[in-house]
Amino acid sequence: MSLESASDEIKLAVDLIMLLEQSDVAPETVLAALEIVRRDYENKQRLRAAS
Repeated sequence: MSLESASDEIKLAVDLIMLLEQSDVAPETVLAALEIVRRDYENKQRLRAAS
């Protein structure tokens, strides 16, 4: 399966992995930052569902 035919979430995940690997950040920092992003998007999703 090529990336071109992959789902949007796979494409985004690949882009994020490449960006994070290029930035040479410690895995612990990456995971902490991703948890912040996750909470932010979960809040946005809740707000969108409530409106």
